[in-house]
Amino acid sequence: MLTSLHVEERTLFKKLDINLIIVILALNVIGLINLYSATHGPTTVDVASLFISQIMWLVVGWTVFLVMTLLDYSVVSRIAIIIYVLNLGAILYVTFFGKVALGAQRWIDLGFFRYQPSETMKLAMIMLMAKILSTRNSLGAGMGLKEMAVPLIALGIPFALVVEQPDLGTAMMLAAIGGSMLIFAKIKKSIIAALVVMGIIALPVAWKFVLHDYQKNRVLTFLSPASDPRGTGYNSIQSKIAVGSGRFFGKGFMKGTQSQLEFLPERHTDFIYSVLSEEHGFVGSLAVIGLFCFLFMTGIRIATNARDKFGALLTVGVLCYIFWHMFVNIGMVIGLLPIVGVPLPLLSYGGSSMLTTMAGMGIISSVAYRRYLF
Repeated sequence: MLTSLHVEERTLFKKLDINLIIVILALNVIGLINLYSATHGPTTVDVASLFISQIMWLVVGWTVFLVMTLLDYSVVSRIAIIIYVLNLGAILYVTFFGKVALGAQRWIDLGFFRYQPSETMKLAMIMLMAKILSTRNSLGAGMGLKEMAVPLIALGIPFALVVEQPDLGTAMMLAAIGGSMLIFAKIKKSIIAALVVMGIIALPVAWKFVLHDYQKNRVLTFLSPASDPRGTGYNSIQSKIAVGSGRFFGKGFMKGTQSQLEFLPERHTDFIYSVLSEEHGFVGSLAVIGLFCFLFMTGIRIATNARDKFGALLTVGVLCYIFWHMFVNIGMVIGLLPIVGVPLPLLSYGGSSMLTTMAGMGIISSVAYRRYLF
């Protein structure tokens, strides 16, 4: 009997995708190292506890990861609409009763934790869109407007609600993730061309009637940060100074002047990559990008070997979530994109972001875990 149990344990272990687990752990460790440095400067007050909080969130996150791995991802298909509706309800609650911080109403204050529904909405939308798109026939020229109507509605509702908060950064993430999933599922080239043209036409309209003044300032600051170096351009300038001053090998652990002397804003969340670049230089920065690339390659392999279309779409959706967050976060800290509140997955501090990311990674692990079943 004991021999049988040992064989079963070895079989279960073999089903896990070890490459996926190792790369997630590596990014977690790098995130903790940089978070420790970012929150233990000589003048830092009352933020050192964030490091302990992040360790706790990681413990909870890995628990969620293991639960999602052992849970057959086909269950997600049955509960996707429920999770989606619950998240919509939470976003509506935030709209009327949410906690206001940094000029936006995005959080539900649970006392021990500030929950951001728009963050978990990304994963809920991925689940629902994967369920819908897995039933669509995308052979031949691809999906037309009729086949796209329902997934576009599933994307458009949370997009509109999040824009209203206002949180344009998160709304654009929702659009990028959903749009990427639609392209992966295959849509007609004529529709893609029409959407591109409509997007170009909509830009001046959005600038005139949709964007708030502070959002316009972010774009103008991105184009010319030196025009207001102590105001709207401060974050971008300080971030680029931190990244550039790291040079090839960096200044060393806890030796980054921009982060340790607190010139660098939001260094434990949105600008954690700036801390990494300053202290570990080009080598450390490139190593993190390399780990993300390895994560994407591992995920693509899992999607390719998935037992069904739903599993492949789930995996692709989560990979899109990770990619767009990484792309926008790194782009903004090095000055290639406007400053928006987008965390770096698996590295930035934050409970909602960490739990959502680890749940998504758990879904990918679940797809990989069941590739041997058929």
